[in-house]
Amino acid sequence: MKSGAASALRTPYPLVTLMPSVFQDDSFTTRWTSGLDDVLAPIIASIDCLAAYLDPLLAPTDFLEWMAAWLGATLDENWPETRRRAVISQSAELYRQRGTVGGLRRHLELVTGGRVELRDSGGVSTSTRPGARLPGDHRPALAIRVVVPDPDLVDHRALDSLVTMVKPAHVPHTLEVVSS
Repeated sequence: MKSGAASALRTPYPLVTLMPSVFQDDSFTTRWTSGLDDVLAPIIASIDCLAAYLDPLLAPTDFLEWMAAWLGATLDENWPETRRRAVISQSAELYRQRGTVGGLRRHLELVTGGRVELRDSGGVSTSTRPGARLPGDHRPALAIRVVVPDPDLVDHRALDSLVTMVKPAHVPHTLEVVSS
């Protein structure tokens, strides 16, 4: 057997049991279907365990990138595995809150493992006229401060790109990563 293959993996659904009874007693049919059972056993085992493959907390490590791509999540290969799994498992909630202060805070906390402080200029308005004034006396702005044990371990460019992706496009931001 090849390395990585399960030795003596048995199928829970032997093909011979699906044959008419006249063939179940035939030694040639029994041997022939047994050979097919050996080929099909890994496939059946994979299908039986499909739920575990699709659970970000249980899936094999090499499935994480694939699941992240499914969900449109961006993972950094330098993150610990537990952080990558957490981002994938929270992806639906993160996308639901995308563009909000709470959503940005939660996303940055998951990605950095640090404490995130946000200052938002705030203000919401609607208008039926194009070019209407924004609320307040200033332009929208977002100041982000991430507090982590070792700022040198945080990829500032990647973090800045993430902030750009998940914040409202018209809001400029500043990003600061500091030591706790």
